[in-house]
Amino acid sequence: MSYDTNNIFAKILRGEIPSFKLYEDDYTLAFMDIMPQADGHALVIPKFEAVTLLDIPADQLSHTMTTVQKVMAAQKSELGVEGVVLMQLNGEGAGQSVPHLHFHLIPTHLSKLKRHGSEQGDMDKIKALAAKISAAL
Repeated sequence: MSYDTNNIFAKILRGEIPSFKLYEDDYTLAFMDIMPQADGHALVIPKFEAVTLLDIPADQLSHTMTTVQKVMAAQKSELGVEGVVLMQLNGEGAGQSVPHLHFHLIPTHLSKLKRHGSEQGDMDKIKALAAKISAAL
């Protein structure tokens, strides 16, 4: 599948759609999921145009995973959770809803997760959690 430059994450990267940014560097962007499965649900995306994990070069992936580790550490320290679910889906058949490689970081226990995309979260609450997590980054 070829990369669609009009997917929502590409638009967020270009600044065409707002997001609650947590962290950004030359290779990655981390921001809050506005359809959270749990409080503090964040996404990490590479700036590289990749649809799935199979589409990204190893050096770009290593930058992305470094950001995943940073955000996860900030979630744990700032939100007081013991665990963070790391989820990454490859292709529509696996449940991938945005055709841009992304990693979900969900600070909670599996038994407390909502179905993803079932409801939009409270924007004020998401904004406050973003400020708390990004301050630790």
